[in-house]
Amino acid sequence: MNNILFRFCITFLTLLYLISFANINEVCAEKIRNPAWAGLFYPKQQSELKNVIENLTCRAKLKDKGKFSHMTLKALILPHAGYIYSGLTAACACFVLKNKKFEKVILIGPDHNIGFKNGVITDADAYQTPLGMIEIDKDATMLLSRSDLFQLNPVSDKKEHSIEVVLPFLQYYLNKFKLVPIIAGPCNINSFASSIDPLLDHNTLLVASSDLSHYLSYDDAVQKDKETINMILKLDHDKLLNSKNRACGKIPILILINLARRHGWKPAVLHYSNSGDAGGKPDKIVGYGAIAFFGGKDMKEKQLTTIFDYNQGQILLKLARKTISEKLGKKVEASDSFTKALKDSAFKPCQGTFVTLKIDKHLRGCIGSLETTDTILNGVKVNAINAAFHDPRFPTLQKKELDSVNIEVSILTRPKPLHYIDGNDLIKKLRVNKDGVIIRKEHLSATFLPQVWEQLPKPENFLNNLCLKAGMPENAWKNSKPDVLTYQVQYFEEEK
Repeated sequence: MNNILFRFCITFLTLLYLISFANINEVCAEKIRNPAWAGLFYPKQQSELKNVIENLTCRAKLKDKGKFSHMTLKALILPHAGYIYSGLTAACACFVLKNKKFEKVILIGPDHNIGFKNGVITDADAYQTPLGMIEIDKDATMLLSRSDLFQLNPVSDKKEHSIEVVLPFLQYYLNKFKLVPIIAGPCNINSFASSIDPLLDHNTLLVASSDLSHYLSYDDAVQKDKETINMILKLDHDKLLNSKNRACGKIPILILINLARRHGWKPAVLHYSNSGDAGGKPDKIVGYGAIAFFGGKDMKEKQLTTIFDYNQGQILLKLARKTISEKLGKKVEASDSFTKALKDSAFKPCQGTFVTLKIDKHLRGCIGSLETTDTILNGVKVNAINAAFHDPRFPTLQKKELDSVNIEVSILTRPKPLHYIDGNDLIKKLRVNKDGVIIRKEHLSATFLPQVWEQLPKPENFLNNLCLKAGMPENAWKNSKPDVLTYQVQYFEEEK
């Protein structure tokens, strides 16, 4: 009897375990974005897919561009058609990806199916392809939670091929990496690029997925694609933006061009082909290009920040004061020299700005923008108004206070992620009096300008107060490893 009871218990527990395991797998499966186009655009079986990519890579290597081996790769444009047509061009990524390692790939593809504005990001934990699983990087969730530019759209995520088709090539050449997949619709290119910019570092590869012209005759396609590639090589954003049938992934390419212009990346063509070269219909040609973007020390990478001289700083201070004065109903005549000075091209780049107001050395308002979504001139005007009239910590500035106010204008570099191991490592890496600091954890965030180091010169106190400002426990920087970004400023203050 005991034997029967024992067997019954074992059988029952085994069944319970199997049911639980099946349920766990079912839950996990809901978080995996499974391939939708395997067997259509590319082989479904792993062995066959590997063989296809290996053969394409061998063919590409016959055209090996060894001249790129010493350059620092930052980004790629790759096609996303069926491998029989665009595979050789995509395989030319081997020129720049072989022997490379990237921890993260931000892959931006165009929307072919739904029709939406801005960007769609997956809610999956991983993408599955016949070559294996790719984990979704935490930056994908961060973009969803911190920017209105990004949304969930499961239908688009499951149907779109522009992300999926590129992934096996990246897996084959890079082996292991985490993924930030973004499907892009019509958007403000500069704002979109500004949201992605802080995610870029030397361990991140940016990839724009795009074919070129569609359904032209062979000769017309070659001519049009040549013009499009020249626009990309010249980083000619406006010309590409305002022309039609250049590329189905025009939006991802424009985002890449925007970032290339900010960072001084230089593009180079790896390969061009079209569907006619692979036996496609001669009157319905689709073009394909593989283009790499290089940066780093060897390319003398440009910084976004312009170094302003004393006179330019005074112009920005006068602009801030004039903007606040006129909002208070005090008319300010602008001299011809001031009006002319505002046309200085140095003020046209998009950079973050802050305006700070003080009375008797005490803070009276401080508002700014960290993202580089507005020109310096517009940023100073908007933030002057916000610092004077919309800082929730202070009452609205009164006309009688204006003469007592001292104005400070700060121009910011792009915020960059600071990679650190723990709280002790963070303290060692922060540069007192040099770094502005942003701290983020889920929906909470705050920043201190570098000027705040004057009041809080000890890193521990600086970080404690920054955490409190963000609404976190003061020791969150020690215990919960929040995201930390740093930036630098050039600032000017009125002389009184």
